[in-house]
Amino acid sequence: MNLKERLLADLYTAMRQQDLQRRDHIRFLRSIIANAEIEWQREATDQDVQVLISREVRQREEAIEIYRQAGRQDLVSQEEAAIAVLSDYLPEQASPDAVRQVVQRIITELGASGMKDMGAVMKRAMSELRGKADGSLVNQIARDLLT
Repeated sequence: MNLKERLLADLYTAMRQQDLQRRDHIRFLRSIIANAEIEWQREATDQDVQVLISREVRQREEAIEIYRQAGRQDLVSQEEAAIAVLSDYLPEQASPDAVRQVVQRIITELGASGMKDMGAVMKRAMSELRGKADGSLVNQIARDLLT
């Protein structure tokens, strides 16, 4: 079962269980996927769907920071609930140590010696870690290891 089929099955389950919050978040996510497919003029793969979900999670995390600064705890809890639902459809995130090991291996394989090789390291690291690690974490670790 691919990710889109899983979303549809989970939507039906949420509707049967009258879990309104989960139902609404899954519907929203399905609409984002449908709009992306229209834009791309092709069907979304599981990796495409994961990228879209990751983008939504990242946007909601940014919104949480803004809401905290504004003292809006009610909106913070809404966004956290949305992240909890969306995170169910993402692969487990790699730990910083695991990311460090992957980036170190890539640096060794490429023979990278400094910041001039950052682009090549990041390109290869992100292709291996897409969906499993945040790009900013990978970037920070690569910078640390290359300097």
